[in-house]
Amino acid sequence: MGVKMTDTPLAIVVLAAGKGTRMKSDTHKVLHPIAGRPMLEHLLASAAELTPQQQVVVAGHGRDQLEKALGGRATIAVQDPQHGTGHAVQQAEGALAGFDGDVLILYGDVPFVRAETMRSMLARLNAADAPAVVVLGFEPEDALQYGRVIAADGVIAKMVEHKDASEAERACRLCNSGLMAVKARDLFGLLARVGNDNAQGEYYLTDIVNIANQDGRICAVVVTDDEHEVAGINSRAELAQAEARWQERRRAAAMADGATLVAPETVWFAWDTKIGRDVLIEASVFFGPGVEVADHVNIRAFSHIEGAKIASKAEIGPYARLRPGADIREKAKVGNFVEIKKSVLGVGAKANHLTYVGDADVGAGANLGAGTITCNYDGYFKYKTVIGDRAFIGSNSALIAPVRIGADAIVGAGSAVSRDVADGELRIVRADQMVKPGWADRFHDAMRKKKAEKAG
Repeated sequence: MGVKMTDTPLAIVVLAAGKGTRMKSDTHKVLHPIAGRPMLEHLLASAAELTPQQQVVVAGHGRDQLEKALGGRATIAVQDPQHGTGHAVQQAEGALAGFDGDVLILYGDVPFVRAETMRSMLARLNAADAPAVVVLGFEPEDALQYGRVIAADGVIAKMVEHKDASEAERACRLCNSGLMAVKARDLFGLLARVGNDNAQGEYYLTDIVNIANQDGRICAVVVTDDEHEVAGINSRAELAQAEARWQERRRAAAMADGATLVAPETVWFAWDTKIGRDVLIEASVFFGPGVEVADHVNIRAFSHIEGAKIASKAEIGPYARLRPGADIREKAKVGNFVEIKKSVLGVGAKANHLTYVGDADVGAGANLGAGTITCNYDGYFKYKTVIGDRAFIGSNSALIAPVRIGADAIVGAGSAVSRDVADGELRIVRADQMVKPGWADRFHDAMRKKKAEKAG
């Protein structure tokens, strides 16, 4: 059960000013995707559950990328140059002028903080003893270079960065995640008093705890039981580790909800994949964003699916590709080496092998033979193909859009159809077959003789 949210107005400040040099990327660190969604968007989605009144993202390097990605959903505050985390939060002061409520300080490269954890921090901030600052702590197996939280019974005695900590302080296992909750009326006054007399010569956000303690205020720590929740992502390797953890949890959730994953470790979900009950997913299936799978669907091995809807009792693959706009109706079948884009495959319709269907509407019960192609693009514009109910398209046919194939019509194998076919009509579009009796025998005799002469 989640912690009850207070009625106090909320603002979130997300720190995203770092250069992310260890990523070695032209893409801003917090815009690198996990499960097909930028890590910053994972964080904002969790924060959205708390309905913040204001959102401020502190940017530096890559500001233009952040502005484009956010599209006005948050105020951008600029930290340039960068002088530490305390200095970064100070840059949000102008954006929060006149705001009187709680401020939650988050990090764009720490994307998987749960809304429940955020609520627990805010609940503690609004408790009867009125702490000045609430810090989110965690206890990792290896404390590494993390700053320490020296606390007793949830009340903080001291915050210290690893580089400035004594051996006794480094022995403490309670570490600082960097996330904090502070009243807006306290935050910027405390930040103004932070100095940079430390090993890094930076203005540490953590120092507001020590300053508040010196003022006789209480500061509190809330501890998460999941260290991965507060894991920062600073390199491609850490990005891959975060992806692996996310996928592992999503696979477990899919199976708990009634799907069968034959080889779970080989199935990759997107952040918004929806999977029904009694769905069978074979090995090496990849889901991109925007996929909805109804109950009783079979998805066979080595299929790649994105932006697609799959209705109940349909069968997909093996080796199928569904691209955005694919709408596979009940009991339809998409077989091996079939690609479908922005098309409806009607109830019970079949495209069993070696077929491309783009910008098309395929009727119920229609059958597309091997090698069928909808020619939907002329180099400038896309055109639509409509195939009626129960139509039969022979193998190796090219349907040159815009074109309409009527219900119950038959298109002969090897046809290139550029004009509409009426209901119930047979259409065959082929060159006349040429027959030359004995020609092949004479050809072979002549070539064998020539080869023998050359060898001699």
